[in-house]
Amino acid sequence: MASTLVLLAVVALGLSAGALVAEGAVLVPFWQSLEPEAFLAWYRQHGALLLRFFGPLEVIAACLAVVAALVSWSGEESGSGLLAVSALLALLVVAAFPLYFRRANASFAEATIATVDVGAELRRWSSWHWVRVMLAVAAFAMAVVAARGRGNGIAV
Repeated sequence: MASTLVLLAVVALGLSAGALVAEGAVLVPFWQSLEPEAFLAWYRQHGALLLRFFGPLEVIAACLAVVAALVSWSGEESGSGLLAVSALLALLVVAAFPLYFRRANASFAEATIATVDVGAELRRWSSWHWVRVMLAVAAFAMAVVAARGRGNGIAV
């Protein structure tokens, strides 16, 4: 059972990290290319879709990482320390939402931000986002290393 949980955590963490990389590499530059009014209109229309996609993906990845770490630790299996670090990193990815993204995203969706401030806020958003990406990629990498050490047959 522990091996299956570790494998599920690895898959979920990989999907989450990949989705966050795509968001940063594709969506953010697109947003920054728009005029502030056009960006706010786009975000008002699509922001809820982004939340419905990224929210569950990040939460599921973090939950699976935590459960895999706990099961591995309780069974005193190899890789439990790496899985614990992976889980912590995944939880930090989730924690970034209430720390910064909830407020910023709401200001975009509700157009409560002044249009002259949109460019600066998008740069700040991008910086926070790339920190979140690094945490997610590190969580995935730690889980992969832990899984490989357990002999789960995951190739890198």
